Amino acid sequence: MQSTHPHNISICMSEKPDKCPGNRSLRETIQFYMIDFQTPLGRAIDIAIIALNIMVVALFVIETYPLPPSVSLMLWRLEVAIIFIFVIEYLLRFYGAPDRWSYIKDTYSMIDLVAIMPTLILLVLPLFGVYADLRFIQTIRIITVFRIFRFLRFIAEDHLLFGIISLKMLNVARLVATVIIIFFIYSGLFYFAESPVNPDVNNFGDAFYFTVIAVATVGFGDIVPVSGAGRLVTLMMIISGIILIPIQVSRIFREWISAPRKRYTCSGCGQEWHEEDARYCRMCGSPLEESAVSQETDQ
Repeated sequence: MQSTHPHNISICMSEKPDKCPGNRSLRETIQFYMIDFQTPLGRAIDIAIIALNIMVVALFVIETYPLPPSVSLMLWRLEVAIIFIFVIEYLLRFYGAPDRWSYIKDTYSMIDLVAIMPTLILLVLPLFGVYADLRFIQTIRIITVFRIFRFLRFIAEDHLLFGIISLKMLNVARLVATVIIIFFIYSGLFYFAESPVNPDVNNFGDAFYFTVIAVATVGFGDIVPVSGAGRLVTLMMIISGIILIPIQVSRIFREWISAPRKRYTCSGCGQEWHEEDARYCRMCGSPLEESAVSQETDQ
């Protein structure tokens, strides 16, 4: 069976996504729509996955607050349903991948797997007669905070958030995403480290408040870490904020002062963004045909 190279799929999507060959196999069709972001179906899949990601992250936050048992049960069932959809998504991406071993090792694939494993573990353990204690459940729940990394898939360089924003605006989106991820990840870690021993940390909101104050180096002192793990998380969040946020800011300024670029689809390597007057691909040296030039300009 002849496989469809990802670069060919990218060219197909960037030129005429609705005119792609109709003789693809089922595997190639699944591969196309799981990475597509320009056709109506491809965008619908992306939007649905984003919405489910937002829901599962919101469930994580809500569950840190005191809830009636009936509400907790309802939220757990909703979480299981969403994770079941994520499992189907992961299996479809795995099935459609041209190189399945490379897919397993891919960063986004590992993030997807981390996003679904905690819930699956808590579902499977009782089937083997293993009933985890509260400490083990909390340890598993810590992993769920990393689900927010799934949003990185939608601001990848070849994705450009459905292809509707420029590369400059993409860097702004990355800066915002970096800040949100730092705040969310470390708020979750700080909550699980401090909530059992710190009376000032009762829910995710308290932890989020402390994270913002700590990263901003304001330090009001109304909430302070009392455990060794809490202090370690605090050090990590401050260091991450000092390192990662300036890197994203410098990328934005570097992109804004660089020469204008247009989207050229290179037939050799699939690279899209090149200088406005480029006639050869800056990655592989292949000539850039005029027919491959998009009207979209990075301004």
